[in-house]
Amino acid sequence: MGTQVSNAAAGPERSPFLQSHFTEMVQQFDAAKIGMWLFLVTEVLLFGGLFVGYGIMHASHPEAFKAAHHHLDRTMGALNTIVLLVSSFTMVMAVWSASVNKKKLVVLFLVLTILLAGAFLVVKYFEYSHKFHDGLLPGKFYTHQGDTVPGQFLFFSFYFMMTGLHGIHVLAGMIALTWLLRRALRGDFGAGYYGPVDLVGLYWHLVDMIWIYLFPLMYLIS
Repeated sequence: MGTQVSNAAAGPERSPFLQSHFTEMVQQFDAAKIGMWLFLVTEVLLFGGLFVGYGIMHASHPEAFKAAHHHLDRTMGALNTIVLLVSSFTMVMAVWSASVNKKKLVVLFLVLTILLAGAFLVVKYFEYSHKFHDGLLPGKFYTHQGDTVPGQFLFFSFYFMMTGLHGIHVLAGMIALTWLLRRALRGDFGAGYYGPVDLVGLYWHLVDMIWIYLFPLMYLIS
């Protein structure tokens, strides 16, 4: 995993966090960060394909998509948007805290980020429960009665596919954040080494950004 070191922190002794195939901490951090950016590009491509598919089907069945989105709870969607935006802030603060050797703050902000991620999933659980109860399910599992516009199952196929995949990414982020928290409690991170916090932060910001696009796309159709 990537590392970072300031000139002041650099010394003649080899850092215990420096991998054997790198000559210095800065080199290791730069390589790890390039790798993370490449990974994030593949994530953008993954969701980008779904966004394109959604756009095509929306253009083909505009009335069905417009009618279907009224079954979504805008309040819950907006709440989750706020939760993730705040979690991005706490993640930024965790990276900053590590970079200035405020180790207790690193732990605090990582815990807050994990709690906010959990809150997002709890809200999503209640949303999904309502959809299952009303039969608003994808594809052939769609059993909702009383629709005046046919084809609404197409909307919910994309809804569950895209929000479900995003939810898996949130869960993966929580696992990575818990790993960081464990290391932060051990005192691993400081000004001379905080690359893992920075890299997980980049991933978390992408997860948040994807939801920023999903929210208006799904909840605010006009």
